[in-house]
This record gives sequence, structure tokens and C-alpha cells, in this order.
Amino acid sequence: MIAIVDYGIGNLRSAQKAFEAVGVEARLTGDRDVIATADGVVLPGVGNFGQCMGALVERDLDRACHDAIERGQPFLGICVGMQMLFATSDEAPGAVGLGIFDSNVALLPPDVVVPHMGWNQCTAIAPDSTMFSGLRDQPWMYFVHSYASPDVDEAWVAARVHHGVDVVAAVERANVWGAQFHPEKSSNLGLTLLANFASTCGLEPTDPSHADARSGRSEPGVYPSEPVSETIHD
Repeated sequence: MIAIVDYGIGNLRSAQKAFEAVGVEARLTGDRDVIATADGVVLPGVGNFGQCMGALVERDLDRACHDAIERGQPFLGICVGMQMLFATSDEAPGAVGLGIFDSNVALLPPDVVVPHMGWNQCTAIAPDSTMFSGLRDQPWMYFVHSYASPDVDEAWVAARVHHGVDVVAAVERANVWGAQFHPEKSSNLGLTLLANFASTCGLEPTDPSHADARSGRSEPGVYPSEPVSETIHD
């Protein structure tokens, strides 16, 4: 069973449904005992870094996340959930992240459009990445974010994405994975990544190509030839 950390913020149900689409049990929970005994742990996140960390700390789930990582449980942070793996964020000065990656999250450069929103291709996939195993070169994923970490040890980078500048799209270190994009909204390629995560948890997912947890933005197995024009200008 995969525990999806329920700290009261974000569309947690979409992550749960995506795992269910590949035949894996996923449970929304704020129970630290359930998290401790899960085969894997997922930390989604939507919105403001400070609000998300505040809600996590208020429920004492920051400690549950740390403990899960220290025990070696497979752990996946999604979107702001990935950013929460870092030490700090310029989005919320004074807020302290989980600190698994000892660097800061910053606003995307002033000469690029924010938020980075829509389909984009992951590039520079690490050749030994388990996270991207079985995914074709430069897979399309769905992004919605304005912040990212510009300072990540290259050994931890699983993939990058180009949005005016190269941005870290995913991190992978030992049992800890982070996706800046939303795999649960990225059609079958995103489901493949979630199936890879489930496999590292010792679970047996079904073939993602037979699943359908689409976001409504593409047909199963069909991806746009260029990012969908959904960019919002400030």
C-alpha cells in the first residue's frame, strides 16, 4: 500500500486515482502509524510553499516524512511536494522545508513567463534513472509551477526541462524521488513513472498503457508535438 500524506492541502485524490489506475492500492492518510508501515510514501503539494509546510508541521507530518525517508521507505514528492524536500524557498522567507536537499527554491528567472504551465518535455534524463525507466527519450509531462531550485547537486538530478532556461524537472537520490511536474496529470507517461515508483515499493503495478487516468488534455498514448498553449502571463 502507498500512503499519500494528507495534510489538508492539494488535490490528493487525483494522485490516489492515478495509482489505482495502475492497479496499486493508495490510501490518503494523516495517520503516522499508517505512513510508517506503508510500502511507499507520496507527498503531493499545490499552492504556497509556506502554507504547505505550515500545514505539514501543524499535523506533525513533517516528522513522519523524515522518519519514512530515514527508514528507507520509497518517497515521492510531487510539485510543491518536491520543493518541500529542499531547505528553504524564496516563496516563503522564514519557512523551513524538510531539508533532504540542502539548497533553496527560487522564483524562475525574470525573463521567462511564469507560471510555467502546460506540457513540456523532460530532457537530460539520467542514464541510470529508475524513476524514468521505460520512458521514451524526452517524455512529455504536465507542469504548473513558478518556483524551482537552481542549485541542485548534479548527482541528484534525474531530469531537466527547458522553459527559457534549463530547470530541474526531477530529483532522485537513493529512496527519495521528486517530480516538479504532475505525473498524475501526465497521461500514460506519468502513469509509467508512478508504476516505476510502485515497483520500487515492492508492489506489482499493471501495464500503464492499459490504464486511463487522463487529465483530459490528451488521448491515451498520444502526446502533443509541442506544449499546449496554456501559459498565463502576469
